[in-house]
Parts: sequence; C-alpha cells; structure tokens
Amino acid sequence: MSAAAVEGPIEQPTLLEAAELISQQLVGHRVEIIGGQITVTPPADGPHGEVLTDLMIPLWAAGLHGETSKVVQAIGLWLPGGPSDYAVPDLSVVDADYRDHLIEHNSYDPAVFRLVVEVTSSNYMADVKIKPMVYADAGIPVYLIVDRRNLKVMVLTDPQDGEYRVHAVHHPGQSFALPESIGAPVTLSVDAVLAAKK
Repeated sequence: MSAAAVEGPIEQPTLLEAAELISQQLVGHRVEIIGGQITVTPPADGPHGEVLTDLMIPLWAAGLHGETSKVVQAIGLWLPGGPSDYAVPDLSVVDADYRDHLIEHNSYDPAVFRLVVEVTSSNYMADVKIKPMVYADAGIPVYLIVDRRNLKVMVLTDPQDGEYRVHAVHHPGQSFALPESIGAPVTLSVDAVLAAKK
C-alpha cells in the first residue's frame, strides 16, 4: 500500500501580485486595479500618443514641469476605494516632490496629483464612466478627458462625495482655460488637442 501525497493549501496571489504577473506577460499593456478588479488595456495607437504630446507642450510651456510641479506620463495613482486599487492615468500634473509620496506598486498618494488626463481609446467606458467616480473619490482636483470618439474635451472639477460637481464640455472650435489650481494658467484649443484624430 502506498502513502497518499499530502498537499498543502494552494496560496492564491494577491491582487497586486496577479496584476504584476499580468504586466509581465502582457508587455506594453496597461494594468490597473479599479474597484477590486484587474483591468487590462492594450497599447494605445499613435494618434493617442500624439494627443498626449500635444497636451504636454502647453503644460510645459506654462512652467508646470519645473521646481514646484512635474508633468508625467503613465504614473501610478493609488486609489482609496480598495486595499489594492490603483490607476495609471495617461498624463498627470503632480507636485514636484511626488517621489516622496510613494505608497505601493509604483503608485503615489492622490494628494500629490493636481490634474489627471485620460485620452479615450479601447477603454472608453472606463475613462468616461468609472474613472470619474474613482478620481473624484480620490480627491483629484481636475480630471481632463479627451473624448476622441465624440470629438470633445471634458474638464471635471470640484470633487465631492465620489463625484465631480462641475462638468465643462468643450467642442471643436472652442478654447478653454484649465483651473489655475493646477499651478499655472493654461489655455487649450479643442481643435489642437483633437488634431491627431483627423
């Protein structure tokens, strides 16, 4: 008679460990944990990257990438909604000392974020429906959405109780100013922001 093999309990990876494994397997994909669920977004197309560059130029020209703030792409934002939740906005304006506010998993305290930007692509519903709630809940003062599908730019401000109280929608042919709370006056043209869509 042979002895039966004794197996110990199988250890399940944490959400953060699972997200890291997915990141290693799907190089170039954006992996986030929002609402306790892992979301994976494939690499963006070229026009998506052009929109980010077109946004970075006026932010830099306004002096937002300097001694008091930095303009950073794809930086992790720790979210208060769950024990492992984090997002990776396309572009952010953060306090210059953001590196001193690392929480976990290359993600930083939401208190250092002045502005987050999402440019819609295959993750459209997350950018326009889910992220406004989680970014407002995190207290991000300004959320800018470049909606390439509907050719508009939305600026959401005044986060309270998990929602942005002010939604300003801007259409082609219009220009708009970002709130000076981001650290400097910045005026953007919808046509310039959406130029890569054409």
